[in-house]
Order: sequence, then C-alpha cells, then structure tokens
Amino acid sequence: MSGRAKLMKILMKPPSPKPKPSLRDKPRRWNIVRGDTVQVIQRNHPEYGKQGTVQAVLRDKNRVIVENVNLGPRRIKGNPERGVKGRTVMTERSMHYSNINLVDPVTGFPTRVTYSFLEDGTKVRISKRSGAIIPKPEVLKMKRPKSSINSEDSDTLNDADVWAETFEEKPSKWAALREELLKMEQEMMGNTEQENNV
Repeated sequence: MSGRAKLMKILMKPPSPKPKPSLRDKPRRWNIVRGDTVQVIQRNHPEYGKQGTVQAVLRDKNRVIVENVNLGPRRIKGNPERGVKGRTVMTERSMHYSNINLVDPVTGFPTRVTYSFLEDGTKVRISKRSGAIIPKPEVLKMKRPKSSINSEDSDTLNDADVWAETFEEKPSKWAALREELLKMEQEMMGNTEQENNV
C-alpha cells in the first residue's frame, strides 16, 4: 500500500467514540459524603498522609474539597474606591476522589468501604480494615432551612382585611405609549388626507 493510500485510510477513519476522562472514571457508588473524615492516600501528593473533613463533594467533576488539605493561594481583588487592598488568601483546592480514602473510626487509618444491611434493614458502610460501621455524618442529617424569614405574627389585624381586594390594576406604561403612538398616527393620517383633498 502506498503512502498516499495509507494517509487516506487514516483520514477517512471515523473518530473513536472515547468518553471524556471525567465520564470514563465515574465511580459507580460514592462512598465519600460531606462531613466524612478522609486521608490523602496518593504517595506522590505533597499532602500525603494528611487527614481532614470533607467540605464539599463535586460529583460532576469527580472531585472533593477537604478542610485544611491541599491549600493554595487565591488572589482577592482590591477596590481602590472603598480603600480595600488586594490580598492573597490560602484556600482549599479540590482534589480527585481517587486520591483519598475514608478513615477507619477504630484504627484511624485509611480504609476501603463495603456496604451491608443491619437487622432492621438499614444500609450502612462497613470498614474493610476493621469491620466497624462507619456512620453517616451528623451534618447530612441536619436539614438546611428553607427560608430565612420566619414570621409567626400576622400582618393583618382583622379577618375581613384578608378578603378585601386591595390590588389596583394600573395600566402599563407600554399601553399608554402605544395609545399615544396610535393617536399620533391617526393625526398624521388625517393631515395627509386633508392635504390630498386640497
């Protein structure tokens, strides 16, 4: 086969349907949740062996943010009008979920996780290192408030005021503008008809 034929064969080949790296290594099950204590297990990571609490789990990116681990500088802009200077702050950066493992509550070392069911039917995480149950953190059990405004006092004094219609419909400014334009158009049409008649 000539060089030209080989080149044409390569060019005519359809692109391989490889998934994106973020989709290729998606975990089947997320063992790590917000509030868990984890340890960095990747040996060539600069923070190898450090433990911390998970602040956030970014499931779409396969990454987690661990408290006081993997700190990096972040520049905050200043505002000269207000007299605020720009500064550099050390904040937690995200790291890949495969670089960390849950910490065994009994031994304090990183462990892999399996799942099992208790006698009452609840599903629990079990440490493979010691066989101890790893409970879900209390942070997950607390529900965030739906609304920051909690009012128990009523604004209306009388029950009759509740059913009173207080809404006054105001015409929109666009409707008023439209009417003015229509009037101007009619006047213009009237002027042109008078000029045509003369």
